[in-house]
Amino acid sequence: MLRLALLLCLVTLPLRAEEVVLGLSRDRVAITATFEGSDILIFGAVKREAPISEVPLGVVITVAGPSQPVQVRRKERRFGIWVNTDAVDLDAAPTFYAVATSGSLDQVLTETEDLRHRVSIPRAIRSVGAASMAEDAERFTDALIRIRERTDAYQLLENAVALDEQTLFRTAISLPANLTEGAYKTRIFLTREGRVVSQFETVIDVRKVGLERWLFTLSRQQPLAYGLMSLAIAIAAGWAASAAFRVLRRT
Repeated sequence: MLRLALLLCLVTLPLRAEEVVLGLSRDRVAITATFEGSDILIFGAVKREAPISEVPLGVVITVAGPSQPVQVRRKERRFGIWVNTDAVDLDAAPTFYAVATSGSLDQVLTETEDLRHRVSIPRAIRSVGAASMAEDAERFTDALIRIRERTDAYQLLENAVALDEQTLFRTAISLPANLTEGAYKTRIFLTREGRVVSQFETVIDVRKVGLERWLFTLSRQQPLAYGLMSLAIAIAAGWAASAAFRVLRRT
């Protein structure tokens, strides 16, 4: 299991009453043939130029994979079989999205701030033209969220950020095995009374390496060679299995 850590380091930002102090020890996740997922350990601190406020501090952390257009179809049973009926095209949906908070999401972030920063899972999905494709377009977005939650591609981790003395915070987010290559944007928000008072953003690069990378590149750049190689491997594997079976029958 690959384990990453977002380690504590000083980041130069414009002076504020409170700001995030955070950095990366490793900024890359390598997807190999034996990749089974990864745990991201995120932790940091709050730098202050003033005494700690009596208003409780909240922390919200998001990790978002590359966004892609998605078509969601609705199936209905007609004449004894299931068929696709309505379809809605979502403009962009993250291939992976996790939200971790120090309390319940509605307590640490107001609706206005959620709309402004697109923090919650539904807000992270853009579906500008979906309303013109179906009357109940929101149900298609909800269906996509439910499907991806089952595979841990979408995660809402409320009360998962530990906050000590309103200064140190930490959390862990699990990445599934079926990751999409690209930049995984990580955001940290500090909030008070549901309003964002400071934020920090960094990126984790997720890439295929080794044999996985070579096969992926070959399939995209030379599809004919990739197909012929796959066919040759399949024929060789079938011949080897047949030969082994004949040897076993003779013994």
